[in-house]
Amino acid sequence: MCPDMDVTTWYLEQTSPTDLRPGRPPAIPAQVVRAEVPSPEFSRFLYTAVGGDWQWTNRLPWTYKQWKDWLDRPCLETWVAWVRGTPAGYAELVAQDDATVEIACFGLLPYAIGQGIGGWLLGEVTARAWDIAERMPGTEPTRRVWVHTCSLDGPAALANYKARGFRIYDEKLNAPGDEDKGETPGPWPGAGPRD
Repeated sequence: MCPDMDVTTWYLEQTSPTDLRPGRPPAIPAQVVRAEVPSPEFSRFLYTAVGGDWQWTNRLPWTYKQWKDWLDRPCLETWVAWVRGTPAGYAELVAQDDATVEIACFGLLPYAIGQGIGGWLLGEVTARAWDIAERMPGTEPTRRVWVHTCSLDGPAALANYKARGFRIYDEKLNAPGDEDKGETPGPWPGAGPRD
């Protein structure tokens, strides 16, 4: 991949819980559990395992303290999909000002792609974004949930967001961020992209 290739970033939103269209349950038994204990090691594992092939590089240089500070914030929730005791995917929800919740990270581990988990997991975590105020005392009820994806993310990402009821509200070409780093790092140093 060329670092100067055109990359499109799409910003999507829901403005009512009725916008959400849940995904059908996956064919394999799976469950979604909140990771309630802040664990930099586990969160970094999820970030690299899910994002290593999709240009998720912004957090790679973070120190343990930076991860801990990110996770210790009361406005953050991490939700993990599990299949037979193994993580299959995850999402980070960040409650923001004005009763807005961002899905800051969302994705699947490579083995889980194509198993019918992605649409179901996105529906589950979006529902949790809509009811986040029930778990965060002093937080206003959610009025908007938003997420962004880019043309370097998985090929089903944009379609999945739209299928779950998200609408595009902005689009940018060559937006700065993870998507302008060149080669994908893979899930660990020296791994490179998986074939």
